Amino acid sequence: MKRAIVVVLDSFGLGAAPDAHLFGDEGADTLGHIAEHCFKNDRPLRVPNMAKLGLWHAHYGATGKQLVELKSDIMGCYGWAAERSSGKDTPSGHWELMGLPVNYDWGYFLKREHSFPETLLTELCQRAGLNGVLGNCHASGTQIIEQFGKAHQATGKPIVYTSADSVFQIAADEEFFGLDRLYQVCEIARDLVDEYNIGRVIARPFVEDSNQGFVRTSNRRDYATPPHGKTLLDHVISHGGEVHGVGKISDIFAGRGISASYKANDTASLVDKTLELMQTKQQDKCLIFTNLVAFDTLYGHRRDVEGYARELEDFDKKLAELIQAMLPDDLLVLTADHGCDPTSPGSDHTREFVPLLCYSPRLKGRCLGQRQSFADLGQTLAHWLAVDATESGVNMFT
Repeated sequence: MKRAIVVVLDSFGLGAAPDAHLFGDEGADTLGHIAEHCFKNDRPLRVPNMAKLGLWHAHYGATGKQLVELKSDIMGCYGWAAERSSGKDTPSGHWELMGLPVNYDWGYFLKREHSFPETLLTELCQRAGLNGVLGNCHASGTQIIEQFGKAHQATGKPIVYTSADSVFQIAADEEFFGLDRLYQVCEIARDLVDEYNIGRVIARPFVEDSNQGFVRTSNRRDYATPPHGKTLLDHVISHGGEVHGVGKISDIFAGRGISASYKANDTASLVDKTLELMQTKQQDKCLIFTNLVAFDTLYGHRRDVEGYARELEDFDKKLAELIQAMLPDDLLVLTADHGCDPTSPGSDHTREFVPLLCYSPRLKGRCLGQRQSFADLGQTLAHWLAVDATESGVNMFT
């Protein structure tokens, strides 16, 4: 009976990818710059459990920089993977991890101001019964609700904005505007942006707190376009297996290939849900697939280096529980979908290698080297779970 548990540390890059210069991301290094920040503050980055899986070895392989002493007693199979997909967005990264690279260009709203076509906004307002929108620009999600939160409450107009990703984001006060209404507006927008080839529409609900001002809630919802082909998730389902998506996994795959979806508010809760599933879903060909979004949304995009470091250390403590909960034929993989170097200018993702840290009681720790595509993970999982091979990727264990 074989299972796989895949945990995506959203945005946890290992250093600039070979094509980083094409994205303006030369020198990006999420892990390396966080570690250097800690050293400058007279303390090491304490991630002993990830270190045992080969984290520092993988970073050294990706960058050539030795930040700590590299121990020889590694119990994980470790590698570092470059992305083949044309973007550095969340859907592209996740789909490629599951064996389906995105070999076409997404549509983007490139103008920093007045970002969306007038015809798109007019039709959205007409179909959703809106009296207009606010924002209509490139923006940080936390800054734009501070800027337009009061105007939103006064006018009833939702806040719309985008970024360097292929995305249309809609923010609204979930108590004043209504959460269900926000979701309905996003569903209409999802239909309208298809002609622009936009990857995601994201509902960004927030509330007003008397102490903190406007703060986003955990009721975010992503409306992604479905994958353009079969992923590992589809193969698992077609072979009678189950796929349990934790966090925003189901949203990223538009519900395709998902047996059940589970939400939670923070990293600790998401890991606890993963542990619960490991204890209760013990059938053959079971894939537990978890996204830990806080690394990206709370720390990467907000360029909070110290917060990112603390989140990594807190996760590393929980990682010991995941390892302890494993069955003899389980495979645990820690990876990422892109980088988001908190020391880089701006607030966008960064084009980086991602870690592939694999552990199973059945495997002996070793270096898997540089992988030419995230899809190598999908192919490896297909072999591990004995389901149909994915169209792309190479089994890392052969």
